[in-house]
Amino acid sequence: MDRFAALAEPTRRQIVEMLGESPLAAGEIVARFQMSAPAVSQHLKVLKEAGLVRVEVAGQRRIYSLDPAGLDAFEAWVRKVRGFWSAHLDLLEQELAKPDSDEGEER
Repeated sequence: MDRFAALAEPTRRQIVEMLGESPLAAGEIVARFQMSAPAVSQHLKVLKEAGLVRVEVAGQRRIYSLDPAGLDAFEAWVRKVRGFWSAHLDLLEQELAKPDSDEGEER
């Protein structure tokens, strides 16, 4: 699943924000929501398939954490978009700074 589509859902964004603070066991994530464990598990599965979280098995616990590679892809996209707009806004600023050729002429 596309990373952006995965984060379009508010619950998944909340999970990512939680994991941004610290890794959490699946049970700890479930405890923070008023929904069934299978529903939270499905959200975690989507985030994992999108490359946004990773899971480590520790005994019978599954510990979820953010996947830096998935977040790097977002950062690269933001840099690309920001670069596009920066260049175009610089050109606009240059155009706006040019003296008006009609200035001083009567119409």
